[in-house]
Amino acid sequence: MIELSGIEKRFGDAVILRDISMRLAPGSVTALVGPSGGGKSTLLRCINLLEIPTSGTVRLGQERLDFAPGKKIGWPAIQKIRRQTGMVFQNFQLFPHQTAIENVMEGLVTVLKWPRDKARARAMELLDKVGMREKADAWPSTLSGGQQQRVAIARALAPSPQVLLCDEPTSALDPELSAEVVDVLGRLAAEGTTMVMATHDLRLALRIANHVVFLEAGQVVEAGSAEAIFKASTHERTRQFVSSINAAQGL
Repeated sequence: MIELSGIEKRFGDAVILRDISMRLAPGSVTALVGPSGGGKSTLLRCINLLEIPTSGTVRLGQERLDFAPGKKIGWPAIQKIRRQTGMVFQNFQLFPHQTAIENVMEGLVTVLKWPRDKARARAMELLDKVGMREKADAWPSTLSGGQQQRVAIARALAPSPQVLLCDEPTSALDPELSAEVVDVLGRLAAEGTTMVMATHDLRLALRIANHVVFLEAGQVVEAGSAEAIFKASTHERTRQFVSSINAAQGL
C-alpha cells in the first residue's frame, strides 16, 4: 500500500505540488501523465524521498512519515521508505565502469551486504527476466538504449522493492527500442509488480496502467482508469492534452 496525503512541495516561493492525495493498492500500475512542468517527476520522487515533501504524509507499507515546513527528517527514517522502492530513471544511469551484471549486483553487495555469489545469482535471474542474460558481461557503452534501460530495470528490481518507480522510462528511446522496454514493463505488470510511472508515452500508459492521474500545475486535474482518462475523460483540459499527445505520437 502506498498512500500520499496532502502532499505539498515548494522550492522557495514556487509551489510545485499542491495538496496531492492518493492511495495505490498492491499490484496496481499507476501512470502519472500531464504537460511538462506539471509535477509528475517531482511527485514520483516524493514517494521515495529523493525529493522531501514540504508538508503532508507519505505511507509505504508499514512505514509512515509526516512532513511540515522546517521539520527535519532523520536519515534512518528516509532509508526505511527508500529501501522499499526501486527507481528507473529516464537516462538509465548505469555505472559505465561496471558490466551489466555488476550494475545489477552493486546495490545488493554494497548496501545490503549480500555475498557476491548470492548477489550474482540474483542479478543473473533478473537479467534473464528482462531478456538480457546473454549481455551479462557487456559494458553499458556497447548496449543500445533499450538494452541499457532493461538492465536498469533489473537493477531496480534486485532488492525486491514493494514498488517500482519509473521516471519517463521510454522517453530517451526511439519507437523500436521503446517497444522492448514496454514489453518488459508489461510482463512485470502482468506478474503483479506494483508500479508508478511518470510518462508522456500514452501507448505505455494505456497498455499497462490500470489507474491514471492527470497532473497540471502541481494539482490533480482528473484521475481514473486508463480507459476512462484516455477515451472518455470528463475534464476538458484532459481531453485537450490527450488529443495533443495522440496527434504527436501518431495515435
